[in-house]
Amino acid sequence: MKDVKILDCTLRDGGYVNDFLFGKYSITKIISQLTTSGIDIIECGFLEDGEYNPECSVFNRVEQIKEFIPTDRKHSMYVAMACYGEYSIEQLSDYDGQSIDGIRVTFHYNEVEDAMKYCSQIQQKGYKVFVQPVGTTSYSDDKLLQLIHIVNSLKPYAFYLVDTLGLMNQYDVLRFFYLIDHNLDKTINIGFHSHNNLQLSFSNCQVLVNINCDRTIFLDASVNGMGRGAGNLNTELIANYLNDHFQYRYEIEPLLEIIDEFIGHIKKEHEWGYSVPYYLAAINGCHPNYASYLSSKQTLTVKHIATILKMIEPEKRSLFNKELAEKMYKSFQSQEIDDSEIISELRKKISGRNVILIAPGSSLNDYRDKIFQVMHTENCISISVTFVPNFMDCDYVFLSNLKRYDTTFNPQKKQISLIHTSNIKLDGVSSMVVNYSSLLCEPEVIMDNSCMMALNLLCKLSPSKIYLAGLDGYSLEKNNYCQDRLNIEQDKTHLIKINQAIRDKIKELISCKLSIEFVTPSLYQKVYCDGSL
Repeated sequence: MKDVKILDCTLRDGGYVNDFLFGKYSITKIISQLTTSGIDIIECGFLEDGEYNPECSVFNRVEQIKEFIPTDRKHSMYVAMACYGEYSIEQLSDYDGQSIDGIRVTFHYNEVEDAMKYCSQIQQKGYKVFVQPVGTTSYSDDKLLQLIHIVNSLKPYAFYLVDTLGLMNQYDVLRFFYLIDHNLDKTINIGFHSHNNLQLSFSNCQVLVNINCDRTIFLDASVNGMGRGAGNLNTELIANYLNDHFQYRYEIEPLLEIIDEFIGHIKKEHEWGYSVPYYLAAINGCHPNYASYLSSKQTLTVKHIATILKMIEPEKRSLFNKELAEKMYKSFQSQEIDDSEIISELRKKISGRNVILIAPGSSLNDYRDKIFQVMHTENCISISVTFVPNFMDCDYVFLSNLKRYDTTFNPQKKQISLIHTSNIKLDGVSSMVVNYSSLLCEPEVIMDNSCMMALNLLCKLSPSKIYLAGLDGYSLEKNNYCQDRLNIEQDKTHLIKINQAIRDKIKELISCKLSIEFVTPSLYQKVYCDGSL
């Protein structure tokens, strides 16, 4: 039978999920458990220039990795990854058998020549080199054959087929594999690194396991499929498959213990796995970061995400460019209009008046009486943001979020006066439209936060005072919204950044002499009370 080996990349590819902050104890224990399980090759993390944090699986010297490797290595090989251009060869000590055995080198399409020289330098220092071109599917056959020709002269330990975009099916895998196998020097092993955007990682790897091949095949996997976006092939699944069908002897329990003790807790904090946005990225040939970037906005439906992905020029889809993603997002959202007449009309109604701005925070459920009291005592104009309250009628509803409109908002439900931004197109609905781009905020994390955009609009309308209700701030422990249907899943780290940015924005508005008072409890109240953070 052919030789198939599992390469576990939990601590490297999985590290994108939690910013590589596994903790020193967890890194040690994960490597130990993978070794006990009999995993053939264990990727300990990244080699990268910069400061070293022993709590992270990112290293700048191979000597730092040594302390994490068990004394009894059993039959495992240990490796790390270096992205060409991000790790200086001067940092790399000669191989001495005490730390990692090999280095996996990734590089982009336009870096081939220099990256191969870099691989040669690593080889000369005594390490096994794994050559891993980013996005094999972006290479034409001719370009791939040219690369293979260069690799043959280098004779590295392994050459990889890399499905960066997660778009390959079994026919794609077989075509690329046979093209590589037929032309690659027979002394070089072949590896396959998949992403699970289409839920095909497991089946694609089964296809490779079952083909006739004289060389060793490496299959990359991670425990519980941990990895950025849609994640990777599950180590425990492919190990069990090899045990059942080919009499391999991987121990599965140590892998499950890694999930139970470490990975399961991380998954509660950070999500990965199949999702419609990552599916859309794959079928459109886009880097998965485009999907995660657009999805994280929480303002777009999957239909809108698909539209934006199709707007990206094909030759720019395979490599993620944040500036391009932001440009495409703004282009899609921004529908420039002349709203001077609407602003003038609203200013006549609101200038010099008190306004109560009602955000959809969960505090609305407990403070309704107080809200009514303030409204009547202060003779307020009421404006709700992104939702129609079920306990009161508002003078206006402000809407800037396409996702909220398409999934939770029904303007026909009751008679309302709707103010919406120009990125939302409504047919047969009477409304006042204001320019989307003129209400955007800094920084990017709250660029089109609906409540902040509503406050920016009010700044143009010169109210006497603004009372804020339901602007609770994002809690990490409890329900954030007054209505269950408004709830959306968000990464906790992202929520912390949003909270800080909103604090800064409110402080800025107060410093500009805008009079603000909180009616319901809020994480941002301290800003109002003493002007500090």
